[in-house]
Amino acid sequence: MTRYRQLLQQVRHLGRYTTDDEAERVLDAVLALLGTQLTGDERCDLAAALPERARAVLAAQIPLPRPVTAPAFVESLAHTLGTSLTAARWDASSVLAALTALTGDDLTDRLLAHLPRGYALLFGRADLAAVA
Repeated sequence: MTRYRQLLQQVRHLGRYTTDDEAERVLDAVLALLGTQLTGDERCDLAAALPERARAVLAAQIPLPRPVTAPAFVESLAHTLGTSLTAARWDASSVLAALTALTGDDLTDRLLAHLPRGYALLFGRADLAAVA
């Protein structure tokens, strides 16, 4: 099984999608949005860890000057997929948790350090930032 197929199956399993097409649509949408959020070494390292087809989706995006908040990410995903905010949160989490399984905790930690607070929950992690 190819690495891309494994990633797609992981997304399908985590998201409980009924078809590969549905899982692929969500995977592509999340990767495209994530591609607008990341710059520098984190973007390069994530791209290098992805299977070629997924890498192409991520790399085709032009990064924003600074990443948007997690709620804005979910809102944008909901708009892209034509779904509710609740469904978009589920979709984002399904893909981002699959990426964590693929890339490992070290890279996920670096991605989370680069992104605004609130993304940890989308990656399936507790948001343990200290409260001032």
